[in-house]
Parts: sequence; structure tokens; C-alpha cells
Amino acid sequence: MQSILHNLGHSLRTVRRNPGPTLTILLTLTLAIGANTAIFTVDYATLLAPLPYPHPEQLVNVWSKAQGHRNLVSAGDFTDWKRLNTAFQDVNIWGTDNFNIATEGRPLFVDGLEATPEYAGMLGEPFFLGRNFLPEEGLPGKERVVILTHRLWQRLGANRQILGQTMRVNGEPYTVVGVLAEGSADRQEVELIVPLVFEPEQQSNHDTRYWLVTGRLKPGVTIEQAQASMDSISAREALDYPATNRGWGALVEPLKNDFLPQSRRSMLWLLLGAVAFLLLIACLNIAELLLAQGIVRQREIAIRGALGASRAAIFTQSFVENVVLAAIGGFLGVAAGYAVLRGLVAMIPAGTLPAEADLRLNLPVLLLMLAITALAGVLFGCAPAWYASRLDPAEVLKSGGRSGIHGSRQRLRRLLVIGEFALALPMLAGAGLTTHSLWNLTRVDLGVRTDHMLGFYLDSPTAPSNRKQINSYYRNMLARIEAVPGVTSVTALSHLPLDSLHEAVRFSIAGRPEYSGASSRPSADIQTATPGYFRTFGIRIIRGREFSDADDETGAKVAMVNEAFAARFLTGLDPLNQQILMDQWIPGSPNPVPGVQWQIVGVFHTVKSRGAREDVPQIAVPFWQMGPGVAGVGVRTGPEPAAMTESISSAVNAVDSQAALALTRTMDQVRGETVAGDRFTVILFASFGAVALLLAGVGMYGLTAFSVAQRSHEIALRMALGATRSRVVASIVKEGLAQACMGSAIGLAGAYLVGRAMQSISFGVPAVDLLTLIAAGFGLLLPALFACYHPALRAATVEIMPALKKE
Repeated sequence: MQSILHNLGHSLRTVRRNPGPTLTILLTLTLAIGANTAIFTVDYATLLAPLPYPHPEQLVNVWSKAQGHRNLVSAGDFTDWKRLNTAFQDVNIWGTDNFNIATEGRPLFVDGLEATPEYAGMLGEPFFLGRNFLPEEGLPGKERVVILTHRLWQRLGANRQILGQTMRVNGEPYTVVGVLAEGSADRQEVELIVPLVFEPEQQSNHDTRYWLVTGRLKPGVTIEQAQASMDSISAREALDYPATNRGWGALVEPLKNDFLPQSRRSMLWLLLGAVAFLLLIACLNIAELLLAQGIVRQREIAIRGALGASRAAIFTQSFVENVVLAAIGGFLGVAAGYAVLRGLVAMIPAGTLPAEADLRLNLPVLLLMLAITALAGVLFGCAPAWYASRLDPAEVLKSGGRSGIHGSRQRLRRLLVIGEFALALPMLAGAGLTTHSLWNLTRVDLGVRTDHMLGFYLDSPTAPSNRKQINSYYRNMLARIEAVPGVTSVTALSHLPLDSLHEAVRFSIAGRPEYSGASSRPSADIQTATPGYFRTFGIRIIRGREFSDADDETGAKVAMVNEAFAARFLTGLDPLNQQILMDQWIPGSPNPVPGVQWQIVGVFHTVKSRGAREDVPQIAVPFWQMGPGVAGVGVRTGPEPAAMTESISSAVNAVDSQAALALTRTMDQVRGETVAGDRFTVILFASFGAVALLLAGVGMYGLTAFSVAQRSHEIALRMALGATRSRVVASIVKEGLAQACMGSAIGLAGAYLVGRAMQSISFGVPAVDLLTLIAAGFGLLLPALFACYHPALRAATVEIMPALKKE
């Protein structure tokens, strides 16, 4: 024990006596452990961790499937699946919707979940208050009950006596029967659950595929067995309902990140690769710093050996010193990891990661990072001590301690620096590629003008359900909003352009070949809009005309299509001579009217309805002919639109005091949200690139400073023989830049592989982007130049005679 305490005290004194190398090593450890732990925690929670439900391996999603692609599920198919399957202990159907909640002030507009009664119980969601739905509450007439999330319960006043109370949801009285416990449910967008009830005619509808299905397997049943059971049911449905189910099957998949886009999953895996690269750079940095420090201390170790210290004692002392260093760095790394993770959580755009991801500091990941960096520190820190303890003390003392500055050890340190730069270049290239991709996205023609535009969604439980009354209601609403001073134009529509919300509709072209079933028809996004839509949003009309007030519920059915629709489905045809056959939704009716004919009267410039990356075919129809119950409103203003929110809200409530405004944003904000995920990706990769650059620069600086310190006699001798200071500086800088260039050249292969891997998340950027590679190369050479120049300048200002006498 006394020996350990002695070694510990000596180690702390040694660390204190060498502040420069110590701080550099601690900075490296802090950056490596902190950044890697934070990012790996995000990746682990999103991609690798089990879902936060009891027995998550039993939970699956069940999809309809046609032509190899998964699809949503019809109420009729679900009814058969639930009745006939032999693989599930429970299976439930669900979907999301918007709900208007009456409060003492203005009504709340919230996202909610409609699900069959056993849904929450199947997932094992714990309750803070109350209970789950009862089976009979899934029957028509008994479904007016609601479960609140803990977050919504708090927004409504956190009343512990809320159970059994009545609240008005969409204008109807609902009884609160439960409040979910605080946890993963609060990280989701939905804030309440109501029972999903199908009318008898819906239970026999096998064509309208609108819902999601989640099930829990029976104990011991595998995914393959469940798939076989569903294949059998699908084959039976194809025989019973050939018009709607022929060619359709079912697909059983584990419930794990099913709604995370492939591009986002690719981004997270690439970040995991960045974690590994950064960890390697950190280990190389620690290695070269500790090796250099160990060589400098060879004279000290030789003296200790000459005075009788055993090899074991020398090695033990070095081991304790490096353990102390690793422990201090580990503590700082944990603090940095916590801070970085908190910062990441604050920056992550809404909807980027699944709600089930528990983004808390992960202890197993933290221990892994500590073990790797500590192992690197102890290994590379003890290696020089082990080597020095085997040298002849007399030879070391005679050589002045310079026995280790040449030969294989000098080459090893140079190789470590080259390796750092070879790893840093792909990291910088990744940052450059994401930045170039974001730049391309911001320059995409979105098809609309977003300046001076305010958008929101409008929902009211008192809004009428009859088509003529709906049109009268919204005409009054738009007239009142347009009368607000500062408003120049206003329009009602089903979905705001550029918004993540969208709805697709299946269609066919009149006179073209028929499809085998309604569900096999192609689909396009559907937009319903009032006549002012194109003028208000600045959307160009390419051919034909836009909607007019005559296109109402009494007029002929008309439609407009965008350029992407015309290019994909009307090649070689005159769009203005074509008719579209698609269903028409009638307010208050559970099923649409099939096969309604809509005459194309215009073609408009493609609007990016699903973000800036793709052109999606879109059909627009008059709001007065097929407007939705929950409508969006776009308002063009003269003043700044955000400043007019209150006056517009007052105008809305003057028409309908129970109308709730939701997702109120300027269209510039909506435009920013379209690239929010890409902007976050740039921040992450740029941060990793900056850390890699910093570590490589620190490594280069440390090696150069060490090298010139050891060569002070040689430099003084050269200057005594006539070498100028500029020539000495140039020589040292040239040597360092040569190593940086060699590492960068080797890193080009890694940069190419990174570019190939990032094709799935980048936009308009080739795998070999010369501009990015040139920028990354200069980005590496500049810190390398500084890292070499500063020590070289110090070496060139050395006093010649004292340096020669010292040796």
C-alpha cells in the first residue's frame, strides 16, 4: 500500500511538472471520450438498443404488400387478420389524426392516436393515472373515452382528479379514463389516444388502405412462423376478394425504427464510422505524445536504473502515471460527453429520431470508450519506459539521452503523424460533402415564394359537415382574414406547400389501359385549394387556367396537375385534353365515391411538396369541390407575417370562437424546416471534422516541438556554420508539410470511400467531389503549417553558443 501511495504521489508531481504535454493529452482524452460517447449514445439508442417495451422482440409491424413494396392496411384486411391468425397473442390497428380540445382559453389543436382498445396494453405502456380502454369501448356508441399522455395532462393543469371528468374533443364529450406515465410516450408527437371504431361497411372494405397494424407474437413464435400464417390468410383473401386482394399479401417485420427514413439510418451509421475514425486519431495522438515524452525521460530512467531501481519498479511507476492521466482524462471526458449529449438533444430537429430512442448517457458505451482510450494511454505510455529500462544506463548517460531520437522510434512517430492526417482527410471530406449538399438544397427551386407568407392549420368542432355549409364557412373565414389590415391575399388548402404533411390519392387516366384493381393504380399527392392559391403562393401556371369561383360544388369537376405529373403520366399527350379518374371524399361519408371524372384544365410549376430533394407528381382540385375538414390557410402580408399572427387569430375567432390555430409558422420557417435535418447533419460532420483537424494539428505540433527540442545542438551547429534563420525554418516546415501531404495522399482513398458511402444522404454531390477534396486538403495543410512554423521559429531564434555548450 505504501509503495502504491508513493507511486501515486510521484505520478501527480510528474503530471504537474509537465503541464504542456499533460494538458495536450488531457485535451485529447476529453475530446475523444466526450464526442464519441455522445454520438455513440445517439446511435446506440436509435439503431441498436431494444425498444422500451416489455419483451420488445415479440412486437412486429404487419403491412400490406404488393409488387415487393409494403403498404398501409385496409380495415377489411385487418378484420380478417385478427380473426384468422394463429401467430399473434394480440394485433391492433391504428392511425394518427388531429384533435381539437376545448379549454377555458383558446382551444388546443393536438396530434392524437386512434387505435383499437388493446393497443396501449399490447405495448405495455405504464399508466400514471387510471386504466386502459375496455374491450367494449371499441364498439360503436361506446367509444367516447380518451387517454392522455403525461405531457398533455400537464398542459391541461396537472389535475389528479381528472379521471372520470368530461372534456370536449372535436366538439364531442369524451370521458378521461387514463393518463400515461411520463416516458417514451411524451417524446412522440401524439398527445392523446381515442378508440378506433369501424362501422360495418368499413369492416368489409378491403381496398382503402389507410391504417397501420402492430402485433405481439405469441411466446415462442418466430417472425418466419408469423409470416407463414399471414401468407395463408392473404392467399385466402385473394380468393374471397379477387377485385381488391389479388396480387396482395402481408409482410411481417420486427418493430424497430420502421418509420426512420433510410437516408437517416445511413447518416447514423456514417456517424458511427466517424466515431471510429475520431477514436483512432485520438489514440494515435496519445501514442505519439506519450512516446515522445517517454523518450525525453530516458535519461531520468537511466539515472534511476543506475541508482538501483529495478525494471519492475520503473515499469510500475510509469504504469501508475499513465493510469492517473487516464483517470483524469476519463473524468473530464464524462463531463464533456454529458455536455455534448445535452447540446445534441437540444439541436436535433423534431422528428429526426424515433420517439423510442432514450437519449441518456449510456453507461456501457461510456465504459467502452474509457477502456479503449485508457488502454491506448497505458500501452503507449508504458512502452517507452519498458524499452528504456532495458537500455544500458551508461550508454544512455554518455549519449546525453538522445539514444531514442533516431532510427525506428523516430520513424514510428512520423508514421503516427502520417496516420493521423490520413484519417483526418476523410473526416474533413465528409464535412465538406454534407456542406456542399446543404448548399445545393438551399438553391433548389421550391416552386413557391415564401417571403411575407404566414401559414397555419385550422380546426373547429363547430365546422359544418355538409359540402355547401363547409364552403360557406370557409368563404366567411377567408373574407374576414383578408379584411385584416396588412393582408394582401389569402387561400385555404389541404396542405401547406413544403410541409411534411401530405396525402396521396390513387387515380387512372380516362381512356388509358385499366388496372387490375383499384389499389394497383398509380398514386400522386393531392392538394385541394381555393382560387387564390396559385397567386398567393406565387406558383406559376405553365398551361391552361387556374381555379375560379365558378369551380364550386355545382360546377363540373376540374383538376390541375404539376409538371412532374405531366412528365411521368401524360408523355406524348395534351394534358388539357385528359381526364383523371379518382375517388371523391364526401364529408360525413365513411367511404369515398369511386371513379369520379376530373377534367384537367391547367398545368402548374412543380411545388416541392415533400421537401427539396424530389419532384413528386401532384394533382390539385378546387377546395369548393373536395375541401377537407381540417384545412390549412396561407396568408400573404405586407408587413412581417409573424407580427400579424395575433390579429389574424382574432379574425378567425370572430368567425368561430372554437376554432384552433395549429402549426402557425411563417413560410420562411417552413422552408427552413425542409433542410433542418441536413443542417443538423452538417453540424455533426463539421464538428467531427473540426475535432479531427484539431487533434491532427496538436499531434503535428507536439512532434515538431519535440523534434526541434531534441535537435537544438544540430540546429545551433548549422547556424554557426552559416545557415540563416529563414533556411532553418523552411527546412523544419518542409519536413512537417511533407508528412502532412503524405498522410493526405493516403487519406484520398478513405475520402473516396466516404464519398461513396454518403451518396444516400447527399444531394447533387458526386462521390469524387474535387472542390471538396481541394478544400479538405487545404484545411489540413493550414494547421499543419502553423503547427510546424511556430516550433521552427522558436528553434531558429535559439542562442547558438549556449546551445552548443549545453551539449
